[in-house]
Order: sequence, then C-alpha cells, then structure tokens
Amino acid sequence: MTSFPDGFLWGVATAGHQNEGGNVHSDIWFLENVTPTLFRERSGEACRAYDLFESDLDLVAGLGLSAFRFSVEWARIEPERGVVSQKELDHYERVVDAALERGLAPLVTLNHFASPHWFSAAGSWLASDAAALFAEQADRVMARFGDRLEAVVTLNEPNLEQLLQAGGKLPPVAEQLKRDMLAAAARAAGAERYFASNVLPAEAQADFQEAFTVAHRAAKAAVQARRADLPVGVSIAISDEVALPGGEARRDARRAAVYDHWLEVARDDDFIGVQNYERTYHAPSGEVVPDGPRNGMGTVIEPASLAGAVRYAHEVSGVPVFVTEHGIQTDDDTQRAAFIPAALEALGEEIAAGTPVLGYCHWTLMDNFEWIFGYGPKLGLVSVDRDTFARTPKPSAAVYADAVRAARAVPAAG
Repeated sequence: MTSFPDGFLWGVATAGHQNEGGNVHSDIWFLENVTPTLFRERSGEACRAYDLFESDLDLVAGLGLSAFRFSVEWARIEPERGVVSQKELDHYERVVDAALERGLAPLVTLNHFASPHWFSAAGSWLASDAAALFAEQADRVMARFGDRLEAVVTLNEPNLEQLLQAGGKLPPVAEQLKRDMLAAAARAAGAERYFASNVLPAEAQADFQEAFTVAHRAAKAAVQARRADLPVGVSIAISDEVALPGGEARRDARRAAVYDHWLEVARDDDFIGVQNYERTYHAPSGEVVPDGPRNGMGTVIEPASLAGAVRYAHEVSGVPVFVTEHGIQTDDDTQRAAFIPAALEALGEEIAAGTPVLGYCHWTLMDNFEWIFGYGPKLGLVSVDRDTFARTPKPSAAVYADAVRAARAVPAAG
C-alpha cells in the first residue's frame, strides 16, 4: 500500500435520514408519503441508527478507523419554525462525545439533503431568508458542540441534480413524476411550491445553485464565527470525466456545467469534499460505456476513478481535498472487497504525486435508505436485517480495515 500522510483521517460516511429512522418532520419524509411519489419505498425506521448509534460506533472503531462522518438533522432540532429541541441537540452531542470516546474524529454535515418540512413548504432554499435560517442552525450546532468537531461539511452534493440530468440518469418519465410529486406536496402542505435539496426540477437548477452558494457561505461564516480554526467545506458529487480521442470538448462541457462552479466557490474554503462513484467516458458522439464488469449504477467498475476526480477537484479549486464519500453500489461484496484496496492504492499514488488529501470516508457503514431508490441499492460495509435491524459486517469491512492498517504501517514519504 502506498504511503499516506501523517494525520490522514480514515473513516466512514453516513447520513441521518438514511440511517436514523423516524425523521418525521423532514421534507423527505413528507415526499415519501405524498401521492404520487418518486420514492420507491418509505424510509420508516431506516436502520434505527438513532437508537443504535453507540453500537454502530463500536463497529466503526472496531475497524481501526479514525473518523466518523454523520449529519445533524435540522428537522429534528427545529421541527417547527422557531421551536428548537434541546433534547435533539443533547442527542447529537452524545453522538459527538461517543465518537471521541472511541478515538473517532467527528465530521459533521449540516445538511445532507433532508431539511425541515416547514422550511421546504416556505420556499425551501429559494426563500429570501433561507440562508439566514441555515446560518442560525449552523450557529446552534456550533454553540452546543462545535468545540469538539474535526471538520464541517455545509451542504452535501448541491450539484447532484445537475450531474443526474447531465448524464441522463433520470428518464423523462421520472422527471415528470418528480414534478407531479412536488406539485402534490405543495397542495398537501398548503404551499405555493415545494422542493427538497435532492428533488429539484430541471428548470430550477440555476436558481438553486445560486441559493445553495449563498447558504453555504452563510453557514461557513456562522461556523467560523464560533471557531475560526475549524475546517469548513462543501461536498460535491463528481464523476471522473475521461475524454477518449476527440471527446475533449464534451468532457470539458460536462465539467463546466456540473462541477466548476463549486470548485471555484471552494477556492475560499478550507477543503473541497469529493464524492465519487464512477468514471464517465466521452467520445466525439457522446458518452460510451466500455466493456467490463459493471456496478449497480450501470457503469464499468473503475477503482482509479477516485484518484482522477480528486486530481481534477484540486486542480481547479486549489485547496486540499477531503474524500467525504466513495464506494460502490453492488450486491456482490466480492466486487467491493476487490474495489476498495485498488481505489486506495490509486489514491495513495495521487497523493504521492502531490495532490493534498486530508482523509477518506467510505460510503457507507451499512446498507441503508438510498433516497428515491429505497432499500434496494447496497453500498454498505455492513448488512442490516430489515426485520431485526441486526448488523452483520461483510467481508469487505475486514478488507477495508486491513487496507487502512497496511497504509498506516508504511512510513510517510519525506
């Protein structure tokens, strides 16, 4: 295994709505339960991680990791506008302290797609006071336990919809169902319009990009007003865009449309979060999918895609990279077990070539609720019994632990 820098953080990434269960005051929960809905399943109890977080952290620590990324659910903390739950702040403070007790650096995401229902019914991120409301949430989180955090991600994948639409990931029938669902949600909420961070109509992308940018900067300012030394960044979804001969213009257009805005915003941040799951190949005629084993997303399994995405993110942003998510969707854990060390080896080589990377968080700890796709996609190192919620580590979990142990055993270069 190639050497990694001293202090490099090894972790897993999770998200509240996908794991905790019962996030009943959130916009995502509302959309899951409206008719019609784009969501294949309801999140329900999810993985019951809200109650089982301590034993889940035991699993993370048992892998020999040093970091735990999780989201603080705004909808739990402020279930009604202006009503702040100290009980829920107490809960997330316990999560932070439990991570520290196990030697895990807490990495907090302030918004991992889910927001309060009242927020989305009042215009979501397009409302004139949205950024101020988000900054207030950031401030109350920081006031409670910001002194113990290792890093903060403001927004998770604010460019996701651009990536899905640019790559044709959502067919026209799904786009129409999305519109119908949002219209039904607005009617049910008695609102003029209704949006959620990862369920946005195509024509609203530019407005949301601007709104997300203002919200990110407002939240970052609130975080660093409390603690100027705390690293803050935004995490983006980014494919490794590769041009075949003659495909350079198409590759560059994709990068400009989906990533470059956020990479330029990140020039003023402490890091850029990279979340990579695939490589995209561009030929003169459009995207092509080479022959080879494929992941559950339908693209060829390419472990080196992470290194390519990291390289480009740093080249444009000029700031260190934090791999806040990386993994593979597959029902075949032998593919995951082979994929992880190969990807980490390529990442180590990229670091050795000079690209600064602060840490790596595998997505995800356990199979969970994957948004509109429900519980079908499998990306976890640990399986979860849907009836008993019992956790069972997969062989890939031990492989990841071994890869981390091997990386730490290699003396850092220089």
